[in-house]
Amino acid sequence: MPSFDTVCEADFVEVKSAVDNAAKEIGTRFDFKGTSAAVELKDKEITMYGDAEFQLTQVEDLLRGKLTKRNVDVRFLDIGKPQKIGGDKVKQVIKVRNGIESELAKKLQKLIKDSKLKVQAAIQEEKVRITGAKRDDLQAAMALIRKDIADMPLSFNNFRD
Repeated sequence: MPSFDTVCEADFVEVKSAVDNAAKEIGTRFDFKGTSAAVELKDKEITMYGDAEFQLTQVEDLLRGKLTKRNVDVRFLDIGKPQKIGGDKVKQVIKVRNGIESELAKKLQKLIKDSKLKVQAAIQEEKVRITGAKRDDLQAAMALIRKDIADMPLSFNNFRD
């Protein structure tokens, strides 16, 4: 039976490269000289440091630009609240989404079931596998998912015929 997987995965090689480029630019930019502005990547979290919240927004804009240049969708970023870390320094943690959360997976499954297409959706860990008898039905399901769930950067892989 033809099937495909619906996933939400960022290209971490590109994310790491974008963070490295942003850190390099922060080190050379005149308006960041002598400040504690920095950005770093650990596991699946990007941490931004700055002297004030205004500086964090500048670092975030710089990081978004670098990610966009590397074709990483900024919808993967789950931006946390700025936190004070002593003195006048602040930090902000950005989680990079990886995998479909259970709420979204259930929403996808319900969307497919309610669509009256001849396909089935099954939740498998952090992805949703969609199977059907015809390739055309699977393509219709892809179009439906793209149209209805626009706030998440979903992609489709592992297409089997």
